[in-house]
Amino acid sequence: MSVRIGIDLGGTKTEAVALAADGAELARRRVPTPRDYEGSLRAIAGLVAWLEREAGATGTVGVGIPGAISPATGLVKNANSTWLIGRPLREDLAARLGRPVRVMNDANCFALSEATDGAGAGAAVVFGVILGTGVGGGIVVRGECLQGPNLIAGEWGHNPLPWPADDERPGPPCYCGKRGCIETFLSGPGLERDHARHTGQPLGTRELARRAAAGDPAARASLARYHDRLARGLAGVVNLLDPDVVVLGGGMSNLPGLAEAVSGLLPRYVFSDQVATRVLENVHGDSSGVRGAAWLW
Repeated sequence: MSVRIGIDLGGTKTEAVALAADGAELARRRVPTPRDYEGSLRAIAGLVAWLEREAGATGTVGVGIPGAISPATGLVKNANSTWLIGRPLREDLAARLGRPVRVMNDANCFALSEATDGAGAGAAVVFGVILGTGVGGGIVVRGECLQGPNLIAGEWGHNPLPWPADDERPGPPCYCGKRGCIETFLSGPGLERDHARHTGQPLGTRELARRAAAGDPAARASLARYHDRLARGLAGVVNLLDPDVVVLGGGMSNLPGLAEAVSGLLPRYVFSDQVATRVLENVHGDSSGVRGAAWLW
C-alpha cells in the first residue's frame, strides 16, 4: 500500500497524517510542539513511527514548517518558531528517518491543499492565509505552488500593516527585527496583546470570542479592530495579486463570522469599483496544511 505522511510543524502544535494514494485518511495524530530543536526532531520522528504502525506501511514524508529552507545554505530561515532558524532540518530529519524528506512552508502546504480539493478547488489563483501563532500565506496558480527565487512568495505577514492609524504606529516589535508587521497585529498573540493594551485585561482568543458573542463591548471592539486590520492586510494582497479566492486558515480562522466580516470590509480598501475576490473558510479545517504536506510527494 502506498502511504503519504504529512507533518505540520506549528508553533504550538504538531499534527501528522497518513494518507492513502486516493487521499483517504488512514491515521492522524496531534501533539504539542516542543519549543526546542532537538525536541521537535524527536516529536516528528515519533509521529512518523506511530503513523506507520497504524497504517501498516512505510511512507514518504513531507513536512510543512513556519518558515522556509534557504536555497543558499540549506538551513531554515524566516521561521517564527525561532528555534528552527539556522538549523539543517531537512537533512537532520532525513538522517533520523532513513529516507529523503521534503520540506515546504506551511502556508504553501495549506494553499496547495485548499486549491486542490478544498475551498479554492477550480480557481485559477488562490491565496491561502495562515492566521495562527504567526501569519503567513501561500499562492497557488493553476494548481502549482508559487515559491519564488527567495522562497518568500506569499509572505504578506512581514509587510507593514497598510493605512495605519496614529495609535498603530510604529506598531509592536516583531521577531524579524522590524516593527508593525502584519503578523504582530493579526496573529493570535497579536489579538490578545491588542485587547490587553486597550482594556488592561489579558484574555485568550477563545474567551475573547466567547465574550464578544455574549455582547461584551470591549471584546466586540477588539474583534472589530481585528476584522478591519485583516481587511486592510488582505486588500494589499488583492491590489497586488488579484486572486480569485482567498482561503482563511490557521487557528484564528475559527473566529465566528470572520470571512463574512472581512468580505464586507474589503471594498473600503481594494483599488476597484467592485471586489469579485471571494474570501472563504477552509474546507479541511485547521488541519488542511498537513494534507498539503503529505501531497508534497
